[in-house]
Parts: sequence; C-alpha cells; structure tokens
Amino acid sequence: MRPKPEIPPEIEDYRDRRWRREGARQVSTALEAERFIEQVGFASCLTDSRRPGPSLYVAVCGRRDAVMPRNVQKDEEASAAWLLKDDIIRRANVYYAKLSRGKAMFIAPRMIPHFNAIWGLRRSEEKAALSRNAQKILKVLRKEWEMATADLKTDSGVTDRKAFYAALDELQAAMLVVPEGVYYEPKFTYIWTLSVSRFPDALTTRIKRDVAVKEIARCFLSSAGLTIPGELARVTGLSRPEAGRGNRALVKEGFALMLSPGWYQLSDLQP
Repeated sequence: MRPKPEIPPEIEDYRDRRWRREGARQVSTALEAERFIEQVGFASCLTDSRRPGPSLYVAVCGRRDAVMPRNVQKDEEASAAWLLKDDIIRRANVYYAKLSRGKAMFIAPRMIPHFNAIWGLRRSEEKAALSRNAQKILKVLRKEWEMATADLKTDSGVTDRKAFYAALDELQAAMLVVPEGVYYEPKFTYIWTLSVSRFPDALTTRIKRDVAVKEIARCFLSSAGLTIPGELARVTGLSRPEAGRGNRALVKEGFALMLSPGWYQLSDLQP
C-alpha cells in the first residue's frame, strides 16, 4: 500500500480554524452549526477524523483527532451531533440528505445548484435512471407532498424494509427527496418530502456541469487550504478524473497552485 500523503502542519492548523476543530470554536447550537455549514459550503454529518473533509461531529467535538466510539448511544458528543442534525432538518435552512455513496451530508444553500448539476435528475430522466420502487415512492410524495415513513411504505406498496430504504437512498442521492422532520414520540419516524418543496429556487437553477465541478472544487479548497491526491473525490463523491479537472480549472484562473500532480493549494493561502 502507498503511504498516506502527509498534510503539512500549517495546513492542519488552517483546517482546524475553518473546520472548527478547536475547542474555542466548537459547535454547540443549531445556529452555530448552520453558520459552520455556510462557511465551509458542505460538510458530512457524523464522519470523524478518519475521513477527510469538514464534519458536524468533529465540529461538535472541537478537536482534530475526534473518533466516533463504537457505542454511540452512550457518547455525549455523538448524541449532541445527532440531535443537532435533527434540529437542522426541522429548521430547513440548509440541505440535508444521504447523497453520493450513501453519505449523509449538509449543503449550504449557495452550493445546492452545483451539487444538483452533478447528481440531480431531471424529470425526463427519472424513468430510465430510477428503480421501480423509487418511482413508486416518488409518485406518492408528489401526490401527498409529505409523509411519515410507515405511511409512505404502505401507500407506495414498497413494504419490504430493505427495498424501501434502498429506494429512499436512490431518491436522496438524486436530490429528489429529503427528510423534513424527525419525531421520537409516540415512536421514532422521519417525515419525508420533495427536495424542491424546501429549496425551489436552488433546485431549479440550471448550471453547466463543468462550472459546477469547478465551484465544488473551489468550495472545498477554500476551506481545506490544500487538497491531496484523491481527497476531493472522497469528500464529495466526484470521480477522481472529474475532481482533477475541477482543480485544474482553478489553477487556470489563478485561484489555486498545482504543487505536484494531485496536490493543489490556494494561491493566496495565509496559514
């Protein structure tokens, strides 16, 4: 195996500030979480220091080496991040869903059109791209607008648990469906709705794919300071060739410097 590229200490310090990996800047409220997501542009929900990129969980912990424990139910930091996620969903100020590769992510409103340009589906593409189960669930939601999990299972006819959640993951990855609420009483359930009902302007804005890739690369590099080989692809779900094209477009306009193949740094970085 190739050794993992070592990120320079000054870049780690830069990321500590931008990604809230410092005790003095840790996130503890929904408003702080929303500001954090707006600043970084997009962030994972519950990934820890073993995965690259900004993360709500790491920002709640406020330290660079945060690792999610195995028994998350009894961990105060994991519980705090989970409950903040619920609050953020209810507030509807940032986008939240399982996106590429099934990763739960937050997206700032300014970045929604760019992500949608890469992963979103137009209505004319749905029949060819979505499974039958996903189409059934989508049809029900377009009629009812919002539904709890159990009711959506019944009305769509997709009653097998595994098949139902696989179809929901498809719809979330295609940026068609999002959770709009989480309730624990009388029993735990999500409320599901159409993404366009929450972010109509952002999801109807048309952007060319190459522009979207470049802006996603710009967003990540702005918060990371430097990106190493494969990092942008791992964080966003872009393919490595496409991520590379995005970074090279930033070099062409002078926003980034290519230090060596796969290594890109902000041209005006001030650690």
